[in-house]
Formats: sequence, C-alpha cells, structure tokens
Amino acid sequence: MSTFDNREESFEKRYVHEQELQFRAEARRNRLFGLWAAEKLGKTGPEAEAYAEALVAAEASANADELVFSRVKDDFAAAGVDQSDHQIRRTLDELLDKARAEVQQS
Repeated sequence: MSTFDNREESFEKRYVHEQELQFRAEARRNRLFGLWAAEKLGKTGPEAEAYAEALVAAEASANADELVFSRVKDDFAAAGVDQSDHQIRRTLDELLDKARAEVQQS
C-alpha cells in the first residue's frame, strides 16, 4: 500500500469517526431538547422521558433538525407555551454545543 493509499484511508477513517460523533451529539441534543420542551409543557417523569425519546427517534430521518423544531413548536402552540422561533432555535443551538462537549468527554 502506498503512502497515498495510507493517507486516503486515514482521512476516510477520520471522516467516519467525525460523522459518528456528530450523530451522537445530535441525538444527545435532541434528548436534552426534549427534556427542556417537556418541562415547558408541564410533563414530568416517564412522560417527559417518552417525549424526549420521541425527538431522539426523529434523528434517523431526513431533515431531522426541522422535524424536531416543528414538533416542539407545534406542541408549544397547542399547549399555549410562549416561545418564539428564535428562542426555540437558540435553545437547540445551545444544547448542541453542550451535547458536543459531552460526547467529546465520553
């Protein structure tokens, strides 16, 4: 195997690793976001956990970020929870940063 082949293989492995970390961080972010949203909706205990897990399951689909955002936005609107789109998206971004840090430490 040539140096070029070794280098290419190394880049491919690093890319796969980075994608795995990103997937794990987004799944963790969705769980944290689900728990945050559940609290705003007045859900506690197993009901809050189930809500958070439903958002984690959305990660497997295309446009997962938009699905998670839309689900929470619609649930907030139905429950009369006053959160702007900006606040919801800002919370998503903050929780992604937190989740990335947690994944990097594990």
